[in-house]
Amino acid sequence: METDEARTGTPPRSAGVKEVAAEAGVSLGTVSNVLNRPERVSEATRHRVEDAMRRLGFVRNDAARQLRAGKSHTLAYVMLDATNPFFTDVASGIDDAAEDAGLSLFLCNSDNRREREATHLARLEEQRVQGILVTPVDPDDPSLLEVARRGTAVVIVDRIPSRDRFCSVSVDDHLGGRLAVEHLVERGHERIAFIGGPLSIGQVRDRLAGAREAWAEAGREPDALVVLETEALTVAEGLSAGERLEGITGARRPTAAFCANDLLALGLLQQSLATGLQVPGDLAIVGYDDIDFAAAAAVPLTSVRQPRQELGRRATQLALAETEDGHLHQRVIFEPELIARASTRPA
Repeated sequence: METDEARTGTPPRSAGVKEVAAEAGVSLGTVSNVLNRPERVSEATRHRVEDAMRRLGFVRNDAARQLRAGKSHTLAYVMLDATNPFFTDVASGIDDAAEDAGLSLFLCNSDNRREREATHLARLEEQRVQGILVTPVDPDDPSLLEVARRGTAVVIVDRIPSRDRFCSVSVDDHLGGRLAVEHLVERGHERIAFIGGPLSIGQVRDRLAGAREAWAEAGREPDALVVLETEALTVAEGLSAGERLEGITGARRPTAAFCANDLLALGLLQQSLATGLQVPGDLAIVGYDDIDFAAAAAVPLTSVRQPRQELGRRATQLALAETEDGHLHQRVIFEPELIARASTRPA
């Protein structure tokens, strides 16, 4: 027998509550009770309706019910860069916490583009998600405040807004920069490079500020900390930074580098090894984030560890708390930790 799908090329329409009621020989109200208030239906009738649903392949339209109620069972995370393992690790923490709360999770990628972020925010509002967790291009973008004013919980992840208009979770990047440089000073380095950018990114500026502060407190000359600004926080930019370091010769050449994230550090490591440099003998390298690839590198990377999954879990808890009476916005700041490995530790 030819099906609707075979004739039209489209899948058949799923059965609705009317078909279920007719198949089970009950009223529409009884089907509704089975779906929403099963305790009001006798066991025999409930089984008859459930059998009819299975036979017809009935799928409950929960989205429509949630839209009528004005609240869904979904959260969303708008990440800044889906190619960066840091953000996917944060998303993993969000997903774990959402699952514990009985919620589903939408994942979106702004690709560090303001207009794409705005499109995602608008679509998520249309879906009536319960809350939006976002690592924004600009944490002070007025559009984020407008979303919150219209009733959707908004939590800022890995950024700190200038005013307490939202809950936020982040890491003390100033301290992270200090930890990295203090470690290199302890290793006896007199001339180092900071690699990262663009400096319009708040985290990069904070990590550089912490690095400069620790360098000055160690009594080192300011110009002995060479800043190589990059266009992005990627492996390719790390490779390029390695080539730029090659152009610094003699006594001016840094003996160590602090990279603003692990992707840059991995690119720098790759470039250094390819040109015959010994790591850490010729160039010690410190990364930031401590993604899984850092420990698995050809020379395991020393890195400033951020609690990535915990950032996501805590942000989810804050988003769920937004609906509670008397809720006050919280700014949660985690402390980073330096993990020393072979890239700064002589054999």
